[in-house]
Parts: sequence; structure tokens; C-alpha cells
Amino acid sequence: MMPMKNRFRLIRRGERHQFYCVDNETGQRTSLKTSDRDTAEQIILARNQSLRQPMLNRQIAKAYLSGTDAAMASRTWQQAFDAIVQRKHGPTRERWERAIKNQHLNPLRKLVIVETLPDHLWQVLNAGTVSTNVHLRELHNFVLAMGWLPWPVIAQRQWPKIRYGPKRAITLEEHQRIVAREYNAEYKAFYELCWYLGGSQSDIAGLFAENIDWRTRVIAYARKKTQSQAHLHIGPELAAVLRRLPAQGPLFPRLSQMKEKHRAKEFRRRCVGLAIAGVTLHSYRYAWAERARVCGYPERFAQEALGHNSKAVHRAYARQAQVTLPSLEQYEKQAEAETIVPGWQQPGQIITGTNGVTQFCKVV
Repeated sequence: MMPMKNRFRLIRRGERHQFYCVDNETGQRTSLKTSDRDTAEQIILARNQSLRQPMLNRQIAKAYLSGTDAAMASRTWQQAFDAIVQRKHGPTRERWERAIKNQHLNPLRKLVIVETLPDHLWQVLNAGTVSTNVHLRELHNFVLAMGWLPWPVIAQRQWPKIRYGPKRAITLEEHQRIVAREYNAEYKAFYELCWYLGGSQSDIAGLFAENIDWRTRVIAYARKKTQSQAHLHIGPELAAVLRRLPAQGPLFPRLSQMKEKHRAKEFRRRCVGLAIAGVTLHSYRYAWAERARVCGYPERFAQEALGHNSKAVHRAYARQAQVTLPSLEQYEKQAEAETIVPGWQQPGQIITGTNGVTQFCKVV
């Protein structure tokens, strides 16, 4: 093994023959405030030894790790970037391909993974955006899972909290303005289905006529992102839109062949022309969830309609809904008048209402 080069060296300058410490890496010169050579040499020796021991420990650790993975001592973050992209598919892969081109990641590209210090990651996180935080966190977990990093560089609880920008639902008035201005029949029907179905743009654009069961008046599809099933009943207004679309094959032959970003850009152009700000195609999904919550639609039904596997995710979509709760007295009178039965009753169970009338449980 070649001897390690000392980082600091000693020079003597000035009329008083003061000794200075010179950093061989940066060229910075610092006065040792002494003209005694023995004292100055002891200070330089201490500084070099303080750096030598951590470097020696790191070299020993790399030597042991190389016994199980020969590439570990030289594997860089750029290689990790390439590896994680190769494991993604479809739109997710496209997003990662864009993410790894982020200039804020440049300080990491040539850095060896096992030589990474917390300051290296903090530098990137402080200079980056929310997207940088999200992707770097996932990349850090990826190299840990692959065994390319024997220990976390930053503990899980020490990562900066992800703070997304504000997201809002599109309003009915905004949706109506967009539809009224849209002259392309396919785009117009696409926006209308987004309003009635609340699906993501890729799921709606990829619908087929075979997803519609006119006998039971149900439209069902598997979400592309999670493969979870979404089921929605077809109302009169939705049925009128579906009747205008092809009876076989894809409902949107042209839009289904476009990439997400192209459909998003077209929608943005329409919004800019109408002076509508703060919404995207995904705002239709927020709007559906909020509408369902405001009108009292059961959460489990809404969750199934949107294809949400998690209640937490569904509630995040509907969290901005403005809900006005009726008083208990009003709700009791409405329940008696409309024979509404609490949801925990079993179908067919005989109950007696507050008005003394015996009723059978009604599923609502």
C-alpha cells in the first residue's frame, strides 16, 4: 500500500520568521502564531494524524467490504441512478429518467457510495426541491436494500420533511368553462369523463368500451399505477357522455396514444387561455373526492370508486372539502321522513323507528 500523502505542510515566512500551516488541497495558509520550530512541527503532525486515522479506518473497511462485493469500493451514485431507472417501467420510468437529470444531483454523480457522508446528501437536499427530496430518499433506500451501502448515511427520522405545494380541486364553474371552450370532441368528452369518474388522466384516456357493462350500468377498470380495481355506477349524465364515444375498442383512440405530459400540456394551454390557475388534470380527482364527501357519499364507496387502497390516501384527496353538518334534530326528522336507516344495521333486520313504526332495514 502506498503511503498516505500528508495534507498539511510547514512553511516559515515574514520578518519574525513565523511558522504557517499550508493546506495542500486548498492552498490555504494559516498562521501557527509561533516561531518555535519544534512547536510548529508538533501542531502539523497532530493535524495530519487527525485526518489520517479516519482515512485509514475507511480504507480498512473498504478492503473488508470488497471481499463480498468487488465493485463496492468503486461503485458511484451515477451507477445507482442507472440501476434504479432500469427497474422502473412505463410512466414511472419516464419520471425517473427526468429526475436523475436534475442538476442538483451533480455533486453525487462521481462520488463513491460507501464514501458518502451526511454533508454530501445535505448539500443536495438544501439546494434541491421537493422532487429532489423524494427521489434522493428513495434512491438512498434502494442502495441500502441492494447492500451497496452497509449503513444509512442519514437516519430515517433525520431526513427533512417532504412539504408539497398546495393542491386544489377544479370547481364546477371552471370545468364548465373548459368544456364550453373545447371544440375538439375527443378532448371535450375526455374532460367530462374526468369530472364524472374522478380517475387519473392515464386511466381515463386508456378506457375501452369493454370496461362498460351496460346491463348492470357499471364501469370498471384496473388502475395503471396500483392495479387496484375501480368500480363506478353509471348515472344519466355520465351515460349521455359514454353514448357519444366508440362502442368498441378504446374510448379515446387518439388520446390513449399520447404521453401524459402531452395531455397535461394541452390542458394547461386551455387553462391559460381561460385565465384558470392552480389546477391540473389531477385536480379532477381531488374534485370527485371532495364532491363525494360534501354530499355524504359513504367513504368506502368513494374509496372503491377512485381505486384507493388506503383510507389515508383517500382522505388526503378529500381533506379540503367544505362540509356543513346538519344538526342531530334535523337528521332525525329526515331519517323518519325518508326511512333512512343507520349504516350499521344489517339488510333485512327488523327495527322500530322513533315514530313507533316497524320497518325493514333499507340499504342506502
